[in-house]
Amino acid sequence: MKIAAIQMVSGPDLAANLARARHWLEQAAAQGAKLAALPEYFCLMGQADSDKLALAEAPGDANAPIQQMLSRAAAELGLYLIGGTLPMQTSTPQLVRNACCVYGPDGAQVARYDKMHLFRFDNGSERYDEGRVLEAGTVPVAAQLDSLRVALSVCYDLRFPELYRSLGACDLISVPAAFTFVTGQAHWELLLRARAVENQAYVIAPAQGGLHQNGRRTWGHTMIVDPWGEVLGCLPEGEGVVTADLDLQRLAAIRRQLPALQHRRL
Repeated sequence: MKIAAIQMVSGPDLAANLARARHWLEQAAAQGAKLAALPEYFCLMGQADSDKLALAEAPGDANAPIQQMLSRAAAELGLYLIGGTLPMQTSTPQLVRNACCVYGPDGAQVARYDKMHLFRFDNGSERYDEGRVLEAGTVPVAAQLDSLRVALSVCYDLRFPELYRSLGACDLISVPAAFTFVTGQAHWELLLRARAVENQAYVIAPAQGGLHQNGRRTWGHTMIVDPWGEVLGCLPEGEGVVTADLDLQRLAAIRRQLPALQHRRL
């Protein structure tokens, strides 16, 4: 199966972001992808964190613009679609969930995961605290996409290996992200390859990658990594699509030759 990870440099205009996402999904499908994944906050990189509150959608609202675009794109392009993240309403008006919604080729939502680990960073000159506007998710989720079992996660979740262990054996780990330039430069590839090796799984990591209108610079380096830790494709910066073949026979061979998942004691 060919899979595609999409890199974007989203801005504060929802309609423009949705149009760009659709464009890159069409490009992924044209390249033969059967599964495509969008980055975290593909729909909005606002001037302030609180901007996402105004765009928060009700869960399962078929007429909400972000969910509608994802559902239609999946159906019209015949894709399994991991829809990056979008702001989902909660019972607290001042907080939203950072939700990753997954759609099948029929346009139906097949899974939803809410980001569990909320990022906070302060190096003296750069400060960020997601907890000011986000409510943390509470439940790990794996999506069953035909015969493919996919572990869902978002950005900062990548630093918490127990999340993936809790889901058991998965064929693919999904990590839509908007890593900061500072932390991405230091840890992004290191962590992605580590998660691939220790879980003996493919990793698809679509990212935000560039200088945004709000002045924030994200690391990019959208990647697909194989279960041996080999980087199959990488886009350092700017918008585009990274594709690779997900080979279940290679995955099975690696697990057979080095049955590390069977050797666990904790």
